[in-house]
Amino acid sequence: MSSIYGKLFSVSTWGESHGEAVGVVIDGCPAGLPLTQEEIQRALDRRRPGQNSLVTPRKEADTIHILSGTFEGKTTGTPICLAAWNENQHSGDYAEMVNWYRPGHADLTYDLKYGFRDYRGGGRASARETLARVAAGAVASKILKLSCGTEILSWIESVGNVKANIDPSQVTAEAIEASPVRCPDSEASQKMAALIQEVRKAKDSVGAVLALEIRKPPVAIGEPVFEKAQAVLGGAMLTIPAVKGFEIGEGFAASTMRGSEHNDVIRFENGGYHTLTNHAGGILGGITNGETIHCRIAFKPTATIAQEQETAGCDHQNGKLIARGRHDPCVAVRAPVIVESMAALALVNLFLEQKARTFQF
Repeated sequence: MSSIYGKLFSVSTWGESHGEAVGVVIDGCPAGLPLTQEEIQRALDRRRPGQNSLVTPRKEADTIHILSGTFEGKTTGTPICLAAWNENQHSGDYAEMVNWYRPGHADLTYDLKYGFRDYRGGGRASARETLARVAAGAVASKILKLSCGTEILSWIESVGNVKANIDPSQVTAEAIEASPVRCPDSEASQKMAALIQEVRKAKDSVGAVLALEIRKPPVAIGEPVFEKAQAVLGGAMLTIPAVKGFEIGEGFAASTMRGSEHNDVIRFENGGYHTLTNHAGGILGGITNGETIHCRIAFKPTATIAQEQETAGCDHQNGKLIARGRHDPCVAVRAPVIVESMAALALVNLFLEQKARTFQF
């Protein structure tokens, strides 16, 4: 089972939803990067469960501990181990899942692949694993911020059929975090919250679309063929639990446009190149051009719902199951920081590869 992401900046996540702890080992972080537990914790606090009535009531402090790789507030260049202990497991909620496969989950496919599975909250398939990604993403984000001034923002653009009206260029981190659903459109935010409460009461769940805005990305990173920047970003997003779709720039809407509409006019002004529009989403030929990278990511409804559903069991019998446990009625509410983290991990690898490739004696 592969749990490693990245080449030069490699992260290996470990731990299960109902195990002792979850964490990550980062290998390849440059030495001398200022890094404290507090700044990693700030990112994790945006992901943690129990934040408000719109998310899972599981209570976890998600307190991060730096176990290795730093000295006197700076990275040493050696592997960084980050860990957070699980404190609020209710493994008994999953007793029925010993025999039954939950619809929409990885229970069946894990058994088909490995012949064995951790039924407590899904084990490695649980979204709790994303805690480790966020911790590693905080480190990657800082490298990009200090090296290039890169700012990575993600927010909820729509929940179900409720859509926000947002100018991406005007969105701020403060506006995102001021909303309980992390939507910077206050009117839409209220409607989204009401819809999420509605589906919770109906013992159901709802999906959402997130926007991702990467401002001042590293220039000229990404490869022309198999490691195009958009392919690496898209691959990173599709590793996130519940993600079902990814698009960059105009995305699918580009299929309805003419070339004369979609092509971004290039200008050289004030000592640099820029485009008058950004239909391409900041990437041309798989290589970043310095413009803002804009993406959209689709999240499916939470698979675990408290309604009775038909299913089958590992004994080849058909039956019915009411899934138990504490789950988000809309997983996307806690997802923006996960999206930002995976974007940072994707870009920092491309950035470090480019730095190594352009090194001159």
